[in-house]
Amino acid sequence: MRKIAQTIVPALLLPAFMLAQTSYKVIHERAIVADTHNDVLSTVTMKGLSVEKDLTGVAQSDLARFKKGGVDIQMFSIFCDDHYGKGTAFKYANEEIDSLYAIARRNPDKMEMVATPAQLTHALARHKLAAMMGVEGGHMIEDNLDYLDSLFKRGVRYMTLTWNNSTSWATSAADESHKEFTVSPYGLTEFGKQVVRRMNELGMMVDISHVGEKTFWDAIATTTKPVIASHSSVYAICPVPRNLKDEQIRAVAKNGGVIDINFYSGFIDSNYARRRQVFFEHHKAEFDSLTALKKEDYEISEFMAKKYPKELNAVRPPFSMVIDHIDYIVKLVGVDYVGLGSDFDGIDSAPLGLDGVQDFPKITQALLKKGYSEKDIDKILGGNFLRVFRANSAK
Repeated sequence: MRKIAQTIVPALLLPAFMLAQTSYKVIHERAIVADTHNDVLSTVTMKGLSVEKDLTGVAQSDLARFKKGGVDIQMFSIFCDDHYGKGTAFKYANEEIDSLYAIARRNPDKMEMVATPAQLTHALARHKLAAMMGVEGGHMIEDNLDYLDSLFKRGVRYMTLTWNNSTSWATSAADESHKEFTVSPYGLTEFGKQVVRRMNELGMMVDISHVGEKTFWDAIATTTKPVIASHSSVYAICPVPRNLKDEQIRAVAKNGGVIDINFYSGFIDSNYARRRQVFFEHHKAEFDSLTALKKEDYEISEFMAKKYPKELNAVRPPFSMVIDHIDYIVKLVGVDYVGLGSDFDGIDSAPLGLDGVQDFPKITQALLKKGYSEKDIDKILGGNFLRVFRANSAK
């Protein structure tokens, strides 16, 4: 399915430089653009701000800018960190889900909640934002398959098996990469494999972002349906535990899944962490005080980014590096296995030019300049995600 451009000016009437600009805008407008990970619910909505207002300069997302960026499908992350556990995590997940349903009810002319391919087709045909949900962190089911079923009934269509914290049944990339972390065994336990099989039965996509390598390979061996890496990038370019190594990328392609590139500067540019550390050293007293308050790293980063935006802008990677990650996967396994998972409003820094959801057309422009065909751009922007979603939905 392709969108119909509102207005297409005859190409012969335009000078060459205007034609180039129009071409990427028309291609972007015609494509179905899917972003598989956005944290605006947990970092903005649950803190009392309204995405129905203009949040430029405050957040990376709001309803008007989803429209401006040509976003057709947004997977909203249902997230809570490891401070939530038994008795609290599932409850908080449902509160976030409630918040998204409330936003949709207040804005029926702008968005629709979507849980099936048919509902997705309905929303796209009416040019509304298709609002979908993915749970970020298996700890939110609290070791209870009934909770997994309940989240699916409420519309959740993927679950990241772990966040940075491991569960009792799956180990995370953050934990597996730390030598001081000791657990037996690494990977999926038998219950973890039951979780994956139950997700397959329900039609919930298995998300392997955040998981450790052993968990990754156990999930690949267990699943009978294509997986999704909702917000991960390429290890060969930026070697951090959250990114995928070549053999993992090949395994996702063989599985028929999709890897959605995360825009976080620290997952895009291997030199960003060093530049960022210099920034923190310039504000050591403030950093140390926040650490003493037992703030999480992501909370400290978020605070510092909002307080010192100009300084952090100076250490951001070039925009071209996002395209490098896309291009790497295409060259390694083909164009059918890569998409976009921005992690907007879950990150404090993205490459220059990617300041919020309004900037997705720049991806199309860059891919076109790189020589990608419209057909291939369509796949990267959303077609590959649609294929995986439909494959998981099929009974």
